[in-house]
Amino acid sequence: MQERLRKKDYLERLAPLQLALADVERWVAATGQRLLLLVEGRDAAGKGGVVRALAETLNPRHCRVVALDKPSDRERGQWYFQRYVAQLPARGEIVLMDRSWYNRAGVEKVMGYCSESEYRHFLAQAPVFESLLVDDGILLAKYWLGVDQAQQEQRFAERAIDPLKRWKLSPVDLKAREHYAEYGKAREAMLAVTHTAQAPWTIVDFNDQRRGRLSLIRHWLEQLPCQVTPEKRLRLPPLGHRPLPERWGVLAPIADSSERTDRPSFTRAKRK
Repeated sequence: MQERLRKKDYLERLAPLQLALADVERWVAATGQRLLLLVEGRDAAGKGGVVRALAETLNPRHCRVVALDKPSDRERGQWYFQRYVAQLPARGEIVLMDRSWYNRAGVEKVMGYCSESEYRHFLAQAPVFESLLVDDGILLAKYWLGVDQAQQEQRFAERAIDPLKRWKLSPVDLKAREHYAEYGKAREAMLAVTHTAQAPWTIVDFNDQRRGRLSLIRHWLEQLPCQVTPEKRLRLPPLGHRPLPERWGVLAPIADSSERTDRPSFTRAKRK
């Protein structure tokens, strides 16, 4: 097994990939391409982390992250794919989906949140739906992030004790711990039907999240028919005078509290 990648090495290897992502963004904006990337996987696999790594240096006008909450009552009464259609990329746009319509083939199937009939309908319709997207010109990529249960348990434990990560640990995640094998079987059944020539799946080992992110991003970039156009060098003309200090009239800035390390105290609401 490879040694875990150090953060310093990870950032060094990520930098050229993010420069290439900037090339892709310019290409998408110039040509009107529509890119759709689905990131799926087990709980705590690292979906959010790789989506952030992809999006953090891109212009949000051209790159949009989609992470939908559970469906509303109205959405439950719609065609299953309907709320996802509204999130598809428009001309000149990249959409990164942190979980997608494949919820139905994973968590909904394993945890009993959908009926067997709904599940079967999904497996029948998903390849057709994706074929329509690809036929219309959307460049669709689907990635599944794999993680061993021992590593998953370690990440769950980290979330449980870290107040800044605890929001990632939902009641569904806790129940899912008992169904690791069932999730694997559901994934294989899903791949058997939805791994098609038009919309293939790619599996990425995410036991080391840093290595997984680098591998996924590089693989995706190398699948794109991107034609890089040299970026014009931006030259700032002379300002023409000495830089001016900021001046305040009606209001002044708040006091500098950047040296403080204590926890903020909240203002108590006044009683009526």
